[in-house]
Formats: sequence, structure tokens, C-alpha cells
Amino acid sequence: MNKKKVYILEDRGILFLQGEDTKEFLQNLITNDINKVNETNSCFASLLTPQGKYLFDFLIVKHKNGYFLDCEKLQTESLYSQLDLYKLRSKVEILNLSNEFVVAGLSYDKFLEFEGAKDISGYTIKNREDPIFLDPRKKELGARIIVNLEKLYLSLKKLDLNASNIDEYYKFSHEIGIAQKNTDQLKNKIFGIECNFEELNGIDFKKGCYVGQENTARIKLKNKLSKRLLPIKLIEGELKDEIIKYKDNEVGKILIKNKFPFASIKYLNENFNEKNEFNCGNAKIKIIKPSWIK
Repeated sequence: MNKKKVYILEDRGILFLQGEDTKEFLQNLITNDINKVNETNSCFASLLTPQGKYLFDFLIVKHKNGYFLDCEKLQTESLYSQLDLYKLRSKVEILNLSNEFVVAGLSYDKFLEFEGAKDISGYTIKNREDPIFLDPRKKELGARIIVNLEKLYLSLKKLDLNASNIDEYYKFSHEIGIAQKNTDQLKNKIFGIECNFEELNGIDFKKGCYVGQENTARIKLKNKLSKRLLPIKLIEGELKDEIIKYKDNEVGKILIKNKFPFASIKYLNENFNEKNEFNCGNAKIKIIKPSWIK
């Protein structure tokens, strides 16, 4: 990523949670430990079904007396409703600030130029009041800044950054194996741990209970993780079918079909070899296994 470039991620939404019960409320729901989040550290987390299936994922950033949740905008209202459903009588206020704040992505190298920046995933600093944090999933994804929409372009000008096509950012994210687009297509179809959330620093196995914790822990402790969410590269044809085969043997199923496709892959199956080409209906594809997945 070029350190002069910035990607204005208009497809990201922002929820803000505040109130005296907020910390405990989030701790009882999310896969990560909210105690990790403070003025100098942000985290990646997810919200699962009681069975441990994927519902939402988001980045959590401390802001003033509450927390920003940076999530895919098309999921913002659904996430809001799900959190509101769990709120019951808790003293928590949930605000959708997607029309007031915007998320922008910048390079790893640019982040390290800021005063006080540290080369630590999730490390968070402030540019005036705006939080800037190194992506807690993988540092290669660079950093993010959450800015009030009214002062976005002035802030970017002062930081000597030039707006670039966000497809560059999502193409890179796809290449290194991190799904960020059309994640609603994963809902209830794949376990959270199969989305590589452990490797992306999104699951804390030492914290207490959370929604979906029992099955997540069982898959981990009993070594039953046999499928993973992996990026797909189209070689020929169109992705019209879902089932992925190698010589008539099923090795996976496409879950995200759009520009940056991902599939649930039986990565331990004897028929899976990342060097092979696979068939998906009339299409020929490659399955990319990121270097950070063992």
C-alpha cells in the first residue's frame, strides 16, 4: 500500500455504544475480551449465534466514554437491532453514527510516521480527537482513521493523503485472505472459528462466556476445525454454482460470490491442494491459502 494513498471506506458503518453497563454488556456478547480495548489499543471481534455460527464482525475502538464499532455498512442496522435485542434493561445507549463519521484506510508505513505510533497490531493513537489504529487483524492491512464526516477532507489534506479507489484496498484484503465485503452472505452458514477469527486475533479463549462460546471452544479443544474460509481466484468462466470440486470430489462451497469471492473449504481434505485448479460448475478457480494459515 502506497503511504500517500488513503481509501475512504464509505461502505463501512459506525455504531457508538455508551453507558455505565456498556463494558459488561459487550464482554458477555463478543468473542474477544473488551478489557483489551483502551485509549492505546483497539481489537477485532465478532458476534455469533448461540450455536457459534457467524453473524457479524467488527473492529472496536475506545472513544471518549464509549466504544466505536466499525462494521460493514450494509450490516449496521442488523447489528444495531441484534445488540438492542440483547440490551434488555442494561444501561447502554446504542447510536448509529454512520451518517456522522467515516472510516478511511491508510498504509502501514504512513501509520508508523505518526508521533507516538508503535508497530503493534491494534495500537491506537489520536490525531486531535480522531482515533488512528493499526489493523488488529493483520498489520499488512495498514491502519484506519475514524473521522467526523464534516472535517474528513481537511484532515486528509493536513495528513498529505490522496483519496484512491477503494477496490485497491479490498483487492489487497482479498489477496491476503481477509473477507470484508458482503459478509452478510456468511450469516448462519459457517462457524466463527472457521472464518479464521483465531488467527485474526478475534477470539479470546481465556475470557469468560459469550454468545456461541461453547461450540467455539469445543471445536478448538477437540481439534475439529476441518473447514476454513478462503479466498477464491476465478481463472475461467463465471461463478454461477456453489459447489467446488476436484475430479468429482467436493472440497468446498462458495459463500461470498461477489467481486471478492470466498468459500468454505475442507482444507484438510485429501483432495485439497492449493496448487491445483478446481471446478465450480463451468468455472475454473484457484483456492488461495494465506501464508498465515498453517
